[in-house]
Amino acid sequence: MEKKDRFFRHILLSYKRLLNQGSCCEQVLFVAGMQRSGTNMLMDTLERGYSTDVYHEWDKRAFDNYQMRDRTTIQGLLEKSHGQQFVIKALCELQELTELMTLFDYSKTIWIFRQYQDVVNSMVRSFGNMDKQVIRLANDPDSEAWLGKGMSELTHATLKDVVKPDISLASASALQWYIRNVLFFEQGFESNEKVLPVIYEQLVDIPKFEMERIFGFAKMNYSERVIRNIHSSSVGRRESPVIDVKVKELCSSLQQKIAEL
Repeated sequence: MEKKDRFFRHILLSYKRLLNQGSCCEQVLFVAGMQRSGTNMLMDTLERGYSTDVYHEWDKRAFDNYQMRDRTTIQGLLEKSHGQQFVIKALCELQELTELMTLFDYSKTIWIFRQYQDVVNSMVRSFGNMDKQVIRLANDPDSEAWLGKGMSELTHATLKDVVKPDISLASASALQWYIRNVLFFEQGFESNEKVLPVIYEQLVDIPKFEMERIFGFAKMNYSERVIRNIHSSSVGRRESPVIDVKVKELCSSLQQKIAEL
């Protein structure tokens, strides 16, 4: 985080603490989705709301190596929270959201989806070991810590069918997009009123409409100032990645299912 950003975040947090002094948390909000899907943008936007207490995945109070700390620690943060909405990232915990929403009272989830082509392009530029991870996952779902947690037998069988020893980084990234986002449907979230699906491309294309919907779901007061940094320049910015035919069919099918939510 740049020095200027840290300064303005500090000013905003100080103002929010004064504004919400004596307030009690009314809503726990989990922000979920596959990595590189716009969760940081969504978290930053929610943080601009004056009633939120926001915990990013780099916040060591709530996370250890990007994974949420134990439930007792999170409950302690919640009890000391100065915000009306306690907002926390849940990427490595997608498979635990049903449990988390049961454990924490008045909790909801916003799950953001982004088209797999752009996620793959971003992953290939940012990371470099997706092929090895996916090969290990095909052999053993428990081999990659959080990445394989919650994987169903059907998803594992699908991986074993499509993963080859020479799988490309792009195809492996697409498979990771698939195995993490399919958890949304495997947990029945498409019919769960406590879970709001958000399409990244719609959010950046019509931010006012989408953020009003999100803020309403989170019981927050909306202001247009929160969307000032949302833009659509990253949508389809690069050519579609070259992905194995079977993997592409798999992801395209899931992407169509997401589009119908």
